[in-house]
Amino acid sequence: MSGVQHLQRIGVIGDIHAEDNYLQSALEFLADSRLDLMMAVGDIADGRGSVDRCCQLLQQYRVAAVAGNHERWFLAEEARDLPDSTPLDEVSSESRAYLSSLPKLLEYETVAGRLLLCHGLGGYDMGAVRPDDDEYALETNFALSLMLREPKYKFIVNGHTHRRMVRKIDHLTIINAGTLFHEHRPCFLIADFENESVQYYDLDCEARVSRAELIKLPAETSVKIVID
Repeated sequence: MSGVQHLQRIGVIGDIHAEDNYLQSALEFLADSRLDLMMAVGDIADGRGSVDRCCQLLQQYRVAAVAGNHERWFLAEEARDLPDSTPLDEVSSESRAYLSSLPKLLEYETVAGRLLLCHGLGGYDMGAVRPDDDEYALETNFALSLMLREPKYKFIVNGHTHRRMVRKIDHLTIINAGTLFHEHRPCFLIADFENESVQYYDLDCEARVSRAELIKLPAETSVKIVID
């Protein structure tokens, strides 16, 4: 378990993808927002900006971060034909060490129940639930079924899909932080577990912050999944 404090308010950064200017704006905003903790869901590497500066900012602001699939690919020098892929030799040894040190999972207690911070779904960094997944897609989602079999978590905070989402499936509420990637409606969020709400914030092309959707944490499940 990471820490003993029962968290009430957290700030969450979605998939970063080397968007250092957006990351700085988001972190500066969150630092003034009376939070218990700032989190990041991974995919720091592979983008148009500076991975080094992103790593420095995450450490400077003491952000609790997990690794995404892009960290895995970057460190293994795989999938380097992707657009805007980050060459290993263009990143400092300090940043590589930081990225190598990131765990896949972090657990926290909130005032409303236990939370798992991950990139995809649990230990599977390619796992995903999307806002428009129907009952069949959810029932055949192996990574989701593994999470539902073990009712230790009430919340999953994740990313990977680049699609902001707050959705309850059975006992599990999934909060997807979206992304900072400039082509996919960059955003970040504040989750308030005492007031049962998630506030998303947009970032414009000049990295200015504006308030976006306020979503209440759902009391009822959107669909009941049958697990064999």
